[in-house]
Amino acid sequence: MDAVLTGERISVAYQQNVIIPPMDVEIPRGCITSIIGPNGCGKSTLLKALSRMLPIRSGQVLLDGGLIARMPTAEVAKQMAILPQGPQAPGGLTVAELVAYGRYPHQKGFGRLRKEDYEAIAWAMHITGMEEFSDRDIDALSGGQRQRAWIAMALAQDTQVILLDEPTTYLDMAHQLEVLKLLEELNQSQGKTIALVIHDLNLAARFSHHMIAMRGGKICYEGSPDDIMTPRVLEEVFSLKACITRDPWTDKPVCITYELHGIES
Repeated sequence: MDAVLTGERISVAYQQNVIIPPMDVEIPRGCITSIIGPNGCGKSTLLKALSRMLPIRSGQVLLDGGLIARMPTAEVAKQMAILPQGPQAPGGLTVAELVAYGRYPHQKGFGRLRKEDYEAIAWAMHITGMEEFSDRDIDALSGGQRQRAWIAMALAQDTQVILLDEPTTYLDMAHQLEVLKLLEELNQSQGKTIALVIHDLNLAARFSHHMIAMRGGKICYEGSPDDIMTPRVLEEVFSLKACITRDPWTDKPVCITYELHGIES
């Protein structure tokens, strides 16, 4: 597997509380990778550690072969965009102004936008369908529109790697699908490497090439959706007795119902 982002024996701790013991992890290049697992298992912590948002206690993270700890922040931002969970924008900021922030790593001197910056901003707003909302305040958008605006800002960075922490949380079913279809299009048409933390297992299986299943701060399983979406894996990772079948539209594995392990229906 050709990995664009690699964690080698990385561990994370808050004071003396070890959240992630030493582990190896790889994010494959040109793929969509979903990180799944029960609440509190370390999914978001792992994503933050890989993105340098959270310091690691031991080990090292490699971004395209280079030690991320030794890279200037601007250089990391040119290679990898990060969308944290529930991002907040200053009040009164318009969509266009938010997306323009994505060009910050590429600016020089006094930070004035150049022709290539405006072109990148226009492209990002076009591909996310946010052109018509250019002058609208972020606070006036719906949940799905707001998420697309943040994704547009990440795209304006013009990076090959995009990390997202629960980008579909608090969105209804239609808007969840809208956001994930956008990420799928970016992967297919632009070759973007995308890694995201997500709770919905069926959506993860539908849109991912690679899945990482965590429990208790450790990676229990990883592989294709067919490798992960099995009764045995879901029982071990989520303590669920799951019924898995094939999606008639996508032929991906889908969980049609489940019960707590040990409880008969």
